[in-house]
Amino acid sequence: MKKSSGTKITPYCLKNKEKRYRFKVYCGVNPLTGKPMYTTRSKFKSPKEAELALARLKLQISNGEYKKTQCETYLDVYNLWVSYYENTVEESTFIKTIGIFRNHILPALGDYKIDKINVDVCQRHLDEWASKLKNFRMVKAYASKVIDFAIKRGHVKTNYFSLVEVPKKIKKVSMEDDNDNENFYTKVQLKTFLEIMEQENNFKAFVLFRLLSYSGMRKGEALALTWKDIDIEKNKIRINKAISRGKNNQLYLKSTKTGVARTIKMDGETLAILKKWKKQQREEFLILGINTLQTKQLVFSNEQNEFLQPTKTRKWLEHVLTKYDLPKITTHGFRHTHCSILFEAGFSIKEVQDRLGHSDVQTTLNIYAHVAEHVKEASINKLEKYMDM
Repeated sequence: MKKSSGTKITPYCLKNKEKRYRFKVYCGVNPLTGKPMYTTRSKFKSPKEAELALARLKLQISNGEYKKTQCETYLDVYNLWVSYYENTVEESTFIKTIGIFRNHILPALGDYKIDKINVDVCQRHLDEWASKLKNFRMVKAYASKVIDFAIKRGHVKTNYFSLVEVPKKIKKVSMEDDNDNENFYTKVQLKTFLEIMEQENNFKAFVLFRLLSYSGMRKGEALALTWKDIDIEKNKIRINKAISRGKNNQLYLKSTKTGVARTIKMDGETLAILKKWKKQQREEFLILGINTLQTKQLVFSNEQNEFLQPTKTRKWLEHVLTKYDLPKITTHGFRHTHCSILFEAGFSIKEVQDRLGHSDVQTTLNIYAHVAEHVKEASINKLEKYMDM
């Protein structure tokens, strides 16, 4: 029980700025897991009050009279749940999830006794999230997962998040042109952009944006491509992986977003550009003594021939857009652009869904709802022609 000595009492502030005190104390080893157990006490109004509670608790632990309830607080349940959750999702998803808990859920619910969380508590914090966060429904869903876990473990009987009233955010009507916020280029805008990119002294950037525009692949998928994935003779590209950011901010390879690989046909000009880039890449790295003939050679890599940082594309893009005063677009916008052009070219929704790797056709339909204006005009012209018959 040596670890129980030297426990620190630390101050913190409530939302109303009132000061409170808390401590975390070691209370033995879990006989099932062999891992150390701790318990936290908080909301003390003074250091003396906290010291007295700590002394009593230490005495109970020393005399063997203290038996820690496995899950006293929401934080206790979360710590147990998150260890299981980590094994069920991609590393990048796990990192995003714990960020949501760290930034929003645990500051709100962490100190609550798990069996004292009622519908009023859930409603109050949901309303707070809704007032500040665009994705408050996702925050609610994650907070609810921990309560569901507590129900399965017998700590509580009801998930009160299922009984709350979900706030509805009323969309404000804008007097501005709806197209102002559309994140894609028309065919003419794309052609202009690529012509400018080709003139810039950054051939790698040009090749990447050309590939994104003509393949519709996700940025993470493009940055994970190896030359082995590209069959120049058969005009095919195999998309079976993506890069993502995991623990300690490190980039790593994972499966595609849907977990399903796909092979897409490519146009001859894009593949000719890729072939030219392959030769240039080999020459540039040869000067540095790096062999690019290895089977896992990345198509797009950094100066050390490692994963290219995903943020690099934004910097390249912002430079060109600002320099030539081009319409704003994000890197992901080129995926929407490709989707739009496919519809314009007469591809069916199913064909577009398969090419872009959408697991849900609704995703494809959502993009279809924002296709280029002249595609919409073509549709209404068809209607007019039909009605005149």
